[in-house]
Amino acid sequence: MPDSPEAAAAADIVRCLRAAGHGALLVGGCVRSLLLGEEPQDYDVATSAHPEEVQALFERTIPVGISFGVVIVRLRGVSTEVATFRADGRYLDRRRPESVTFADVSADARRRDFTVNALFLDPQSGEVTDLVGGVDDLRAKVIRTVGDPRDRFGEDALRLLRAVRFAARCGFSIEPGTWQALRDLAPAITAVSPERIGEEILKMLTGRNPGQAIRLLSESSLLDIVLPEVAAMRGVEQPPEFHPEGDVFTHTCLCLDHLPPNPSPALALGVLLHDVGKPPTFERAPDRIRFNGHDRAGERLTHEIGRRLRLPVHVIARAADLVRQHMRFKDARQMRRATLKRFLFQDHFEDHLALQRCDDLGRLGDLELYDWVRDQRDALRHEGETRLPPPLLSGQDLIALGLEPGPQFRRILEAVQTEQLEGRLSDAEGARAFVRKWAGLAQKRA
Repeated sequence: MPDSPEAAAAADIVRCLRAAGHGALLVGGCVRSLLLGEEPQDYDVATSAHPEEVQALFERTIPVGISFGVVIVRLRGVSTEVATFRADGRYLDRRRPESVTFADVSADARRRDFTVNALFLDPQSGEVTDLVGGVDDLRAKVIRTVGDPRDRFGEDALRLLRAVRFAARCGFSIEPGTWQALRDLAPAITAVSPERIGEEILKMLTGRNPGQAIRLLSESSLLDIVLPEVAAMRGVEQPPEFHPEGDVFTHTCLCLDHLPPNPSPALALGVLLHDVGKPPTFERAPDRIRFNGHDRAGERLTHEIGRRLRLPVHVIARAADLVRQHMRFKDARQMRRATLKRFLFQDHFEDHLALQRCDDLGRLGDLELYDWVRDQRDALRHEGETRLPPPLLSGQDLIALGLEPGPQFRRILEAVQTEQLEGRLSDAEGARAFVRKWAGLAQKRA
C-alpha cells in the first residue's frame, strides 16, 4: 500500500470494520490502479456492514446514499466512500437501480461495470479477490464488461463513455464483444444528462491519452452524438504546407497527444476546441485553403458546447479565451513592446503557452515560435517583471484634468499604459503631462 493519508485512512477503516465483525475490502478503481503499479487518487471500501452499522462505528460520517448502502467516512481529514455489498435491481432510468438488496461480495462483483473495476483487495495481506476474471483482463490489457455488455450498457448508458475513458487512460483495448455492443448502443447516450456527459468528457481530456480517447469516441460514433462540432472536423482539409499531418481532426488528436500531464480542464478543453471554428469557416481560395475568422467562430462554439454540456462557467470562459487568442502567437514577433507585455502578462498565460506548444507539435513539430515567446517571458522575469505594473492614472485622474468621461477614456488610459510599458513614463506627474499634451492635440484635430 502507498504511504499516503488516503491509503492509511482506507486501511484503518477496513481494520475497524473487521474488528467489529464485518467483512471489508478495498474495491474498484483503487485496486485497479494498485495492480497497475499506480498510486490511486482515492480509495473505496466495500463491506458486509449495513449503513447504520458503519455510522455507529465512526464518529464522522456523511450519509450520501443510504438507500444504496453508501456512506462517506471522514477520518483524519480524509473522505472515504464505504459501500455495503449489494445486488442491484432493474435500471429503469438507465442510471440508477430502482432497488438494491444488501448481499455478499460475489453479488457485489457481478453488479459492477467492467471486470478491471470489480476486483477486491485485502489491504493487510495484499490478497486479491477476483470473481469475474479482472486480473486476467488487466494482464491482457483489455476492457471487458462484467457479464453481457448489452445489459451493462443498458443499465447506465454513461458506461459507454466510461469504457472509452478507461481504455484510453490505461492504454488498453476494448474486448470485441464489448466494443460491438458499445457501437450498437451508442445512440443510448442521449438518455444521459448533459452534466454527466460533460463531466465524463473532462475526465477523458484531463487523464492520460486524451487524443486516443477522442479517436475511440470517433470510431464508436459516440463523438457524432456528444460532440458533433468535433466530429465535423473529420475530412476538413488544411493547407499541406502548414499541416502535413492531414485534416483538422487528425491535427486536433495529435495536439491532445501532447498535452502536459494533469492539465487544467480549461487547457484540455481549449486544445480540443482550438480549431473547432475551422469547419464552418473553410474556404478554398485561389491561392490556398483558408479559415478566416476561425478563432472567433471557435470562441462562439466553445461557449455553445460548454453551455450544452453544463460545464463549469469558469472552465468555459477560460477555454473560450484560449481558443480566441490561439492565433495571436503568430504575430508575437511583430508586436510592439507594450502589446507583447500585455500578451505575456495576461491571466493564465501558462495555459496559452501550453496550447501553443500542443499546436506546434501537432503539425510541423517546429517549436521555434513557442521557444521565442517563452524566452521573451523568461527574459522579462529575469529583469524582475512578472506582471503588468499598477496603472499611473485612473478615470478619476482624467476627470480631475478636466476631461469629459466617455469611450475615449479607455483609449487615453491604454495610451498612458503603452508609454509606461515601453519605458517613456514612470510616474503620475509625467502621465498627467502626457495626457494634457494628448488632449491638446485631440482638440486641435477636432
